[in-house]
Amino acid sequence: MWLMLVAAATVLWAALIYNGLVQLRVRADGAWSDISVQLKRRHDLVPNLVEAVKGYAAHEKNVFIQVTEARSRAMQATTPKDKDAAEGMLTGTLKSLFAVAENYPQLRANENFISLQHSLTEIEDALQNARRYYNAVVRDYNTKVESIPDRLIAQAARFPRKDFFQLDAPEDAKAPNASFS
Repeated sequence: MWLMLVAAATVLWAALIYNGLVQLRVRADGAWSDISVQLKRRHDLVPNLVEAVKGYAAHEKNVFIQVTEARSRAMQATTPKDKDAAEGMLTGTLKSLFAVAENYPQLRANENFISLQHSLTEIEDALQNARRYYNAVVRDYNTKVESIPDRLIAQAARFPRKDFFQLDAPEDAKAPNASFS
């Protein structure tokens, strides 16, 4: 009788841990989906920014090529670690694009360009919020996966650690400055 109660309690305990791990994994996957949506919005905005600047600074071809290539790499990256590096590169090239734009006062005054800058700022803010939430969920998930006794269930059920998403630029961790006023 006691043996059956201990066995039942052990199974219940393992099920509760397993369900907690599943819940955190699903939350992390959902949070990653939110990041993906914001990154897609960012990727969709980049060609418009390039075209707006291109109209005023067509001779800055190298910057446009770098931005386009960085966008392509960012869109192809799949894991948080790969996305982190690719998005950091894209952020760096966007800084170069905005540096070019600073040399053209008529571009900075263009309503379309101002609207694109505003959209980028909104996307960057939403992306930062999504990143913070994702990293908080991943922190909780990784803590549970690494903590005893949950670790025993996590290893048996093959719950791997998840990578954080930092979104750092290669030179530093700052988002592109999209304000020229």
